[in-house]
This record gives sequence, C-alpha cells and structure tokens, in this order.
Amino acid sequence: MQTECAVLWEMHEAWTVEPVELDPPRAGEVLVRMVASGMCHSDEHLRTGDLPGIYPIIGGHEGAGVVEEVGPGVTVVAPGDHVVFGFIPACGQCPSCATGHSNVCDLGASLMVGLQLDGTSRHHARGQDLSTMVCLGTFGRHTVVNQASCVKIPEDIPLELACLVGCGVTTGWGSAVYAAGVQPGDNVAVIGVGGIGANAIQGARLAGAERIFAIDPVVFKQESAPRFGATHTAASVEEAFELIQKETWGRMCDKVICTMGVGSGQLMASIMALAAKRGRVVVTNIHPALDNDVNLNLCDLTLMEKQIVGTIFGSANIRYDIPKLLELYRQGQLDLEGLVTTTYPLEDINRGYEDMLAGTNIRGVLRFE
Repeated sequence: MQTECAVLWEMHEAWTVEPVELDPPRAGEVLVRMVASGMCHSDEHLRTGDLPGIYPIIGGHEGAGVVEEVGPGVTVVAPGDHVVFGFIPACGQCPSCATGHSNVCDLGASLMVGLQLDGTSRHHARGQDLSTMVCLGTFGRHTVVNQASCVKIPEDIPLELACLVGCGVTTGWGSAVYAAGVQPGDNVAVIGVGGIGANAIQGARLAGAERIFAIDPVVFKQESAPRFGATHTAASVEEAFELIQKETWGRMCDKVICTMGVGSGQLMASIMALAAKRGRVVVTNIHPALDNDVNLNLCDLTLMEKQIVGTIFGSANIRYDIPKLLELYRQGQLDLEGLVTTTYPLEDINRGYEDMLAGTNIRGVLRFE
C-alpha cells in the first residue's frame, strides 16, 4: 500500500513529507493506521546526530492508532483495536522482562536499531529501503511494527492524548516514581520542563513530594510548571541552588531528576550540588553519544553518599504502566490535556520542531485525521 511519512534522508537535514510504499505485516507484525504522534526531542536528537540512526529513516516513536491488519502469529492485538506503542518493545520472555525490567528488553534492543527482526524494512521510498525510529516510525499515516511494541487500550480514551504515554509521560513519571523512588515528604528538583520534565513533576506530586523545584530558563515553562505540581521555579541550576538551600534549611533535595533537552557532562558537579546527603540524581535526558567528559566531584559523591542513576523509559513496564497511567488520567489525577501545547498536520512537522526548540511547546502533537 502507499502511505505518507516524514523522512530524514541525512543527518542535519529537514524532515521531508513524501509518499512511502508500505509492505504488509509479516509474522509477528502489525499494520496500524496512525491517529496521532507526539513530537519528542529524541527525534530531534536523531536529526542532530546525538542519537545514531540508519539513514534514510522515518521518525517518530510516541504514537497511537488503530490496528488494520495483523500478520501470522500475532496474539496481543486484533484488527480494530486501539493501540499505543511502547517505544521500547517488550517480549515478556527474555531475562530482563522475566525479572521485571522490560524497559531493557533483549528483543527491544534488537528492534531499536530500526529494522524488523529479520533485518529487512517494510517502508520504501525513492527506490530505497527506509529504517524507522526504534522500529516504529510514527511520523506517518500508517506503519508496520512488531507486536511487542503494541499495547491495547480502551477505545474511549482520545488517541491524540494516549499517544503521549508511549514515551514522554511514562518516561517522566517513571523517572520520579521508579528511578528516583520519590517518597512522601521528599524535596525534589526537576531540571527541564518539557514533555518529560512536566511528567516527572506529575510523578513526584503523585508520589507525595513536599516541595518540587522546577528548573528551566524558558519563562513559559516556568509558568506552566505549577499546573503539573511544581511548588517553586527557577531559571537555572545556580539560581535553584540558592532557592533550594533557603527553602530546605540547607538540607537540599532528596531527589534530582535531569530532563533537559540535551544533557552536558560539564553540568554534573553543579547538578550534584542540588542533592542532599544520600540524595539521588537521576539522568533521564539524552547526552550526545560521544560526550565522555564529566565534571564531577567524586569526594562529594563518596562522603555524602550520593547516587547517580541512569534510566530509560523511566524504568517502567509498557504493559503495566501505560494502562495504569491512562486510568490515572481517567480519574483526573494525571493531566494529559495540559501537556499538548500545539497540534500540527504532518506537513508542518518542521515548524513543530522549530517551536519545540524555541521553547514554546511542552509537547507538540501531529494529528493525522
């Protein structure tokens, strides 16, 4: 069949929206008609080269849609089902999945390359095979994915909101609840109030944090942060240090969560200074793949028993946490509407990313219908 997708032909180029030939699903695969896709910063990392990819590539990994066809052996979904894609596939059988860590699934690691399990592509344009962002490619009107990426959801939940739990919402929420382990009464700092940081704030609030310090240089994001649960805001780590020191009587933050657009190893010492004795710093944001230089006071790390923890997908489980977060939305405890600043048609994808880089969006969403 023919569909339409946003393709990145080379690093540093703009996205081009063009016709794509899509093969039918093979064994274990699912054809999905896309309804909406969040515009995550990780796809911009793909464009800048901070994340490696196989070019040409169809972007997008935060998507929701309706199943149109399934290949042989598919058991988790059927035609007509509404689905959200978990951006890290979970097979449920590998050692990581079996021990409760499906966010680092062995099968998921294979599919994250961007090709199907047999090493081939289902998407083709200009006579070439196309890879897809983490084997999803949600920047298109249709896509073929592995069933390990699909989570069936209730049909009454708007897909233009549900798509956000495929990455940003769950990653941010899990960064606070799972990776950081926020407890009632904790003081928490969240550095970066975008699509992930806003949900780290929501996660910290739901976990019972006493004070939540939202740190972002963009005034719009500082003003938006209290909607999600922030109690204090600051424009920089340096400004936040003085504020946190004052508000906590010098104790500092039990948990510090890094959700910046692009991380920098040179900031780690000042970020660690925000953490209390035995405090935990969670690194969620992507750093450039070749960023190996870290400015860190190891004496502070040892003597104050501080921790640095990395996390992908907020250490969450797509089959447990995506339905749970959507139920929290139903109950009015999780704000999804407030995350969507602007919606765009597919042909305006480059404008959407310009808006993200300008700091005018918490989350932009592509709408396909």
